[in-house]
Amino acid sequence: MREHLQPSWQRAWRGIGALGDGLAWFEQLLACYREPQRHYHTLQHLGECLAAFDEARALAHRPHEVELALWFHDAIYELKRSDNEVRSADWAREALVDAEVDITAADRVHALVMATRHDAVPRDADAQLLVDVDLAILGAAPDRFAEYEAQIRSEYAFVPGWLFRHKRREILRGFLDRPRLYSTPHFHDRLEARARENLARAVS
Repeated sequence: MREHLQPSWQRAWRGIGALGDGLAWFEQLLACYREPQRHYHTLQHLGECLAAFDEARALAHRPHEVELALWFHDAIYELKRSDNEVRSADWAREALVDAEVDITAADRVHALVMATRHDAVPRDADAQLLVDVDLAILGAAPDRFAEYEAQIRSEYAFVPGWLFRHKRREILRGFLDRPRLYSTPHFHDRLEARARENLARAVS
């Protein structure tokens, strides 16, 4: 997995104009995605996101920024905290500023990571693309979607079953109630119908 992911990291790090090879940050991020409390937000998820982005890379206005935001979007994942995206975004900006990346670009990466809170449909085109990539799992094949749901349950194993089911249904219903799940035509055309089938099955 490490060897598979490293070219993505190097391309994004160099492309945004960061100093050095960034390998220390790369290793730290790999360690984060391997933390024991994770079952879905793992290297599998990161790899799936990067693969989905690779197919839609031409749609990005600033592809290196989107790719780096994907690397950092779940960097910090503590199950009993609600500020993971903020802390991950801050960490991304810190890494880029330390590597002497232009502060405007670092701020854009910060904003991209924050878009993965999924509390609103983003208006910025790169943020729309990144959020679509992150939500591509909703339109996965039924067996992968079922695995995803089981992985999320494992992450929240400390939550009583009845409460988890209630809260999870609320979250998935919130996605299902949106007029449109995917902002970009690329993901909408490929995944929208299957995502709605998966979500409808899950909430029922």
